Amino acid sequence: MENNTILKHPTFYAVGLSYKKADAEMRGKFSLDFQAKDNLLAQAKNDGLGTLIVTSTCNRTEIYGFAQHPFQLIKLLCENSLGTIEDFQKVAYVYKNNEAINHMFRVGTGLDSQILGDFEIISQLKNAFIESKSHSLVNNFLERLVNAVIQSSKRIKNETEISSGATSVSFAAVQYIMNNVPDISNKSILLFGTGKIGRNTCENLVKHTKNDHITLINRTKDKAEKIAGKFNLIVKDYADLQLEVQKADVLVVATGAQNPTIDKAILNLKKPILILDLSVPKNVHENVKELSDVTLVHMDHLSQMTDETLENRKKHIPAAEAIIEEVKEEFISWTKARKFAPTIHALKEKLNTIKESELNFQRKKFSNFDEEQAEIISTRIIQKITTHFANHLKDNNTMVDESIEWIEKIFQIETAKNE
Repeated sequence: MENNTILKHPTFYAVGLSYKKADAEMRGKFSLDFQAKDNLLAQAKNDGLGTLIVTSTCNRTEIYGFAQHPFQLIKLLCENSLGTIEDFQKVAYVYKNNEAINHMFRVGTGLDSQILGDFEIISQLKNAFIESKSHSLVNNFLERLVNAVIQSSKRIKNETEISSGATSVSFAAVQYIMNNVPDISNKSILLFGTGKIGRNTCENLVKHTKNDHITLINRTKDKAEKIAGKFNLIVKDYADLQLEVQKADVLVVATGAQNPTIDKAILNLKKPILILDLSVPKNVHENVKELSDVTLVHMDHLSQMTDETLENRKKHIPAAEAIIEEVKEEFISWTKARKFAPTIHALKEKLNTIKESELNFQRKKFSNFDEEQAEIISTRIIQKITTHFANHLKDNNTMVDESIEWIEKIFQIETAKNE
């Protein structure tokens, strides 16, 4: 006997892990570079999962999408990263339907960020959507949802002060340096890695430290030269890394490597050094702490800093949540209407069929049958009946799925289901 009849309608899920329960090492296991994300999307397509997006940042890795069971999405994540099912079960979360929708709103608007109000995540969500669209893995529901989250993010940024003051991870790093390194404007600073966090850190260093002794090193030198040109900084070859580390008072590591790029072996130090590791996975080996001249600070420590700016931001959470609720309510109303619209359309078609049958009968029965008047009256009655059903389905207290099933059974109609 075939099992097709017992397949349930796909459910919308959010599965993933974040800084809240997963430390940097665990987040590193599940981190996905561009190629891994591309492979995951291709595999999803092959597995018959038609709608999903995947994000992977320093603080979280998540999949949002439709599936028969969340394990389909968890399996995708584990098979394309270094994380295991056992790891996932220890630190991860699974949300479904409205909880998953609510989670995306909070993530995309910075309310769930490690540093409250950090709006970098919204651009990453946009990019994730674009990547999925290139694989034909988005539908109307997901497009509308992402656009609603983007709209919320813009409104919160413009209508509240939750993003006032610069408190991104990169700024937190610079703030730590300024608070812990005396005479910072005259110290030698080396920035290794010029990805997004590296670029932001570089900009904040120039802006806040007034230091013109900043050196950049990147595996791809031309990328470092582009940034250096913008800020009039020094660029050195990757081969000079060990020598430049010896000269530095502060080393900021923001590379995207999967394994540590800085360890005890390359630190032939002549003076104390502060090392800040802003990479996920960690790019500075823990063994550097064996050296007495090394102070190592990781991103997780920076993010735990509670300063006055962050405390002020918390006051604006209720205003941000009110905006989210307003936009989310519009989205939920749209999903409800989208869900029952085919049923109302099919009901109208069914009633029109009954009407035509009855009008044909009356035409034959009465020679003086007023066809025009009968058409007007019956059409108005059908409109009133379908409006009653639509209003019932729109009501917040209505169990939409059950009501749709009830209507379809009574009127013997079938409708195509949307995801």
